[in-house]
Amino acid sequence: MSEVRARLGRPGESGRPGQPEQSGRPGQPGHKSEPGQSGQPASPWVIELGELDRKMGIVVLEQSAERVVATMPVSGNTQSFGLLHGGASVALGEALGSWAAVIHASTLGKSAVGLDINATHHKGARGGTITGVATAISLGRTIASHEVVISNEAGERLCTVRITNLIVAAM
Repeated sequence: MSEVRARLGRPGESGRPGQPEQSGRPGQPGHKSEPGQSGQPASPWVIELGELDRKMGIVVLEQSAERVVATMPVSGNTQSFGLLHGGASVALGEALGSWAAVIHASTLGKSAVGLDINATHHKGARGGTITGVATAISLGRTIASHEVVISNEAGERLCTVRITNLIVAAM
């Protein structure tokens, strides 16, 4: 598992201090996950934040196909009544589960696309930082499913997300 502890910045940055940018999408020429000519398994894809991820203030702490951990501030991600927006929780959950699925798929020389997502909101939050932990339920050749538990700084569960991704040919 690699760790990324720096706040991720400008568009196009991988968020890995001192690390070069990867080119292309998973499975495309020049991308780290492309299988080598020796037929060896591909290297895992490394998380690259998208525009929404940066706007939401997501910081990736751990990444692997089995587990992705990230934090997000509540501030800037609230709805009209000052509570954490449920859609922000789902967006965080979708990002974590999708990243984990793409990491898994990249080792097969493939990519992943969303198939299904659902969420249950257990408790609200008005401030602080939330943490999302995506844990693999199943990592197959055609489907990857993850449970994402989002909790507050006290460790209380705020939201549970389940996401299923379809493993597809590299895009």
